[in-house]
Amino acid sequence: MPYAGDLLIHDADAHVMETPDWLRDYADPPVRDRLQPLYTSTVAPGEDRFLDKVRARHQDPEYRSHDADEIMLRKNWAATGSFIKEDRPAALDLLGFASQLVFNTFANKALLAAEHGDDLEYAYGVARAHNRAIVDFCSVDRRLLPVGYVPLADFDTSAAFAEEAIDMGCKALMIASACPKGHSPSHVGLDRVWSQAQDAGLPIVFHVGGGGQLLDPSYFVNGLPPVPDFHGGDGNFRSVDYMAIPYPVMQTLSTMIIDGILDRFPRLKIGVIEQGASWMPGLMRSLDSAGDAFRKNEERLQKLELKPSEYILRQVRVTPYPHEDAGWVIEQTGEEVCMFSSDYPHVEGGRNPLGRFGRSLEKVGERARRRFYVDNFVDLMGDALAGV
Repeated sequence: MPYAGDLLIHDADAHVMETPDWLRDYADPPVRDRLQPLYTSTVAPGEDRFLDKVRARHQDPEYRSHDADEIMLRKNWAATGSFIKEDRPAALDLLGFASQLVFNTFANKALLAAEHGDDLEYAYGVARAHNRAIVDFCSVDRRLLPVGYVPLADFDTSAAFAEEAIDMGCKALMIASACPKGHSPSHVGLDRVWSQAQDAGLPIVFHVGGGGQLLDPSYFVNGLPPVPDFHGGDGNFRSVDYMAIPYPVMQTLSTMIIDGILDRFPRLKIGVIEQGASWMPGLMRSLDSAGDAFRKNEERLQKLELKPSEYILRQVRVTPYPHEDAGWVIEQTGEEVCMFSSDYPHVEGGRNPLGRFGRSLEKVGERARRRFYVDNFVDLMGDALAGV
């Protein structure tokens, strides 16, 4: 029996665990020569230095004989199909999910740094290497839906690059939640990106890691002993970092709604992935409050056909963390917004997200649960699910 049992479930957040040279293997020569190894130490200290041993373990019949029992217990590179693409279909069979939206684990920092740099050819070259790599990883199974990255640094180049990513086989287009350098993510020069995504029936998605530096480092200079992250190291989130995770995407999403992107592109879907959801009810109410307070003097607000929060209900889908009260979020936002995610094979996804979500969803009705596990993801992905 797979982990999901007989439930129909789509997984809105899963990952490949890159190796340090993952991008280099797919980059064009001018970019490859400049790429540094991916920074992969945001896991248990020293774990990334034993990849050869982990790879050998995945070839050991004895180790693999326990795949079914360990499918949600092994994490990071130890998990089945985490970085060896040929093993991922077996992992998906054991998980029992109808599909997985597949993101990188470590590359967002490099992608964002390149996008905010001064060399556009390099920035788009790094993104191209990323997209080739993620599409190749997912090529072994049609249930795996690769998430490509589109820099927003240059209007014309971004439009051409979105077309390239779609033609390459990306099933969702990820953009940074950090503001592009020198212009808003809502700039009309980027309308061709949104138009192509809408016409192709693919979503625009945000993911944790795309917001840049979340906090001023001085917040951690508190005169107290250093606090380890949940992996036991110092390169990932701690409680204070966690509080800031949704801030960049809240600002970017608000700007896109207020400046009319979701109004001009009513079939464009937006996914907010692995950034929690407890903040969403407050954002919806704050957006409506801003609309009421500033509509008299802002023509852009006067032009909106819907209340700002209604664009979220129509077009935005978000993944709660397993430790959040997803049922409460659904009660506060509506049934249309929340989706299931496993975060496979990451530690922070937990050993039993279905159990935790199931308990929090006991307070909502069957239709809301169906939307959470299936329908809202289907709505988000649109044509990208054709053939799955």
